[in-house]
Amino acid sequence: MKHNITQALRDMKVEELQQQVEDLRRALFSLRLNATTSHVKDCSQFKKLRRTIARGLTVLREKQDVQSNHKEHSNE
Repeated sequence: MKHNITQALRDMKVEELQQQVEDLRRALFSLRLNATTSHVKDCSQFKKLRRTIARGLTVLREKQDVQSNHKEHSNE
């Protein structure tokens, strides 16, 4: 399952990936807010969202590094 999530993130464009990470952060914020104001049934969602955000940021960083390396080589 983790592989499917990572592969889906790798298939996205940089802009889509940035939007996905932003949406995941909003979902985590909403989950935290719900946990404060009411009872959350599935507490494992916190961990799952945090890890998915980390995966998205990792893939985003990889793509940005590839783009910056490509620009450096094309300028030479």
